[in-house]
Amino acid sequence: MGKIFYIMGKSATGKDHVYEALLGDQSLGLTPFVLYTTRPIRSGEQDGREYYFVNEERLKELRREGKIIEERAYDTIHGIWHYFTADDGQLQLDRQDYLGIGTLESYQKLKKHFGKACLVPIYIEVEDGIRLFRALTRERKQENPRYAELCRRFLADAEDFSEDEIQKADIRQRFENNEEFVNCIEKVHKFIEEVQKTAVS
Repeated sequence: MGKIFYIMGKSATGKDHVYEALLGDQSLGLTPFVLYTTRPIRSGEQDGREYYFVNEERLKELRREGKIIEERAYDTIHGIWHYFTADDGQLQLDRQDYLGIGTLESYQKLKKHFGKACLVPIYIEVEDGIRLFRALTRERKQENPRYAELCRRFLADAEDFSEDEIQKADIRQRFENNEEFVNCIEKVHKFIEEVQKTAVS
């Protein structure tokens, strides 16, 4: 049975960079596990890479077909944005390992759907001051910066990723991304290799 290595963490912790670096490392043999969202695509993102960017009609269609595994809705400054996982046939856990990005909430729901043995959490942490600086730097690069949404999400993360929620999700190992990015990647890479070796033996 293959594994779904699932990257989590508050906003601006570098999750996307970790995701891209791990997918680019062919020695790990990871296949992207892409979730869906109705939020607008950001500058630098690509449909089918970070997310499948869909409209409300497509979400309703997948609901009618009974293909929604888990779904979350966030009431943002710019309206309600949905994030969800669909049973779209992309996962073949009898053949390979996958890499995805999500929240503690989606992780819990996926663990319930696929089984605890399949989901492997990779929790990325960054000190709040560094994280806020990175978030602001990223937002300034957008064609239409959404500063109010940045602030809302920063505060919401404090609740969504509280210590109580982390404990409930049974997250036992964390990877710091405060300083050199390469140090974080090396530790995550080693962790994934160890999990893969244990799964084979």
